[in-house]
Amino acid sequence: MDSELAALAASGATTLVSLMATDSWTHARELVGRFLARTGSDTTAIADLDDARSRLLDDDTGADEQVITDVRTHWQVRLRRHVEAGSATDSELRALVASFQRLAAAPVTSRDTVHNDIHGGVQHGPVIQAGRITGLTLHVNRPPASDQG
Repeated sequence: MDSELAALAASGATTLVSLMATDSWTHARELVGRFLARTGSDTTAIADLDDARSRLLDDDTGADEQVITDVRTHWQVRLRRHVEAGSATDSELRALVASFQRLAAAPVTSRDTVHNDIHGGVQHGPVIQAGRITGLTLHVNRPPASDQG
């Protein structure tokens, strides 16, 4: 079991580090936060994650293999220790790693900006273009009716 736990922690740390440089980072960060909050033993984890990500994305060290290795090793040890200490189970760690892997495998979504202009006509309220909107309430002040008589 010890070698299986080591491999699981290594896989989790490797995937976590790879997610640090993607658009999925925020979600991965939340997953780690929830995992560690359940263990009740790690209050500095989010700050450590943010620091690790900053080191990885730093222009001076971003491509430095040593920084990547250091961060990966740190999180491998940290994840493994939570299971060894009994504050998390191996199945909880397995679920966390599976979540990381799903995030890493998710297709990259485009972050293109869309800009729409309305020309002509008269609009007396908000104009919304969307695929689906639910639960939206708009409060619109209508201009006073003009006397055209």
